[in-house]
Amino acid sequence: MILRTVALSLLLAAFSFAESLTLALPDSLNRLVEQATAQTMALDYKGALKTAQELKAKDEGAGCVIESIVRISMYDDLGDTAALFKAGESLEKCKAQGLWQGLQMFELGFVQSETGHSIKGAMKTRSAAKMFEDSKEMDPKAFYAIYAYYVDQSFSWLPFKSDNRSEYLAVLDSASLKSKRFWPLFLAPLIWMHYDKEDFETGLKLSERGLKKAPAHPVMLQIKADMLYRLKRFDEAAKIYEQSAESYLKRTGKSIRYWCSVLNLIRIYNDKGDKQKAATWRGKLDDPAYLFLIPFVN
Repeated sequence: MILRTVALSLLLAAFSFAESLTLALPDSLNRLVEQATAQTMALDYKGALKTAQELKAKDEGAGCVIESIVRISMYDDLGDTAALFKAGESLEKCKAQGLWQGLQMFELGFVQSETGHSIKGAMKTRSAAKMFEDSKEMDPKAFYAIYAYYVDQSFSWLPFKSDNRSEYLAVLDSASLKSKRFWPLFLAPLIWMHYDKEDFETGLKLSERGLKKAPAHPVMLQIKADMLYRLKRFDEAAKIYEQSAESYLKRTGKSIRYWCSVLNLIRIYNDKGDKQKAATWRGKLDDPAYLFLIPFVN
């Protein structure tokens, strides 16, 4: 009887622990996460950081993770490496609980990979994915799908190896539509997965889906241009990248995304056969500012 009681207690404790592994938050806190995401995608980084601080005052761990995601977005858009390093420092110290700790590790793995610690980053991402693997919630399943897709892709050449990439794509597609909190984190990898498959039509449709949610978002516009280029719709791709170069020059100066625009315009006009315009854009690479950034843009 005592053994049965102990066994039952252990079972209930295990069930309680499993239940605690969640990304769910009270409605009031979920709204803050959704607001921070909306502000980030509207390029209101100051507002998003303020919202993250408000969340942090009520749930320190979740607020810390969301604040770091905002800073990573600033890096992605503005080329703000200080924001990336600050995100990494914060993620090292976050006191997140349950699956929020998994998301903390997932984002830290990205930062570590982006800052030259690829092996450490890969191990951190793997640990995070293991926490997400058995979750029945939509968002954790989608984060796991990102990791699992690339694992299956890396072993796809092996005979008799199971390949669930179609399933993971479906999970990400659904989550990128339904998740108000994390849709940009699901949509971007989904697009690049289709890009790697050379399914540029689907990649284009997904980028346009993103632009419906975040009109004129500069990173999503560049992604759309990449798809148009691969579809040989050179004029449309060039138009977006020319506008992107002008916009980034005004917003950030000669940042990484400005130079990405320049490099893509060289490629687009060269493939289109417009050697004069290709040469004009190539001439911008003589700028000392570009020579300094070569390690970052290549």
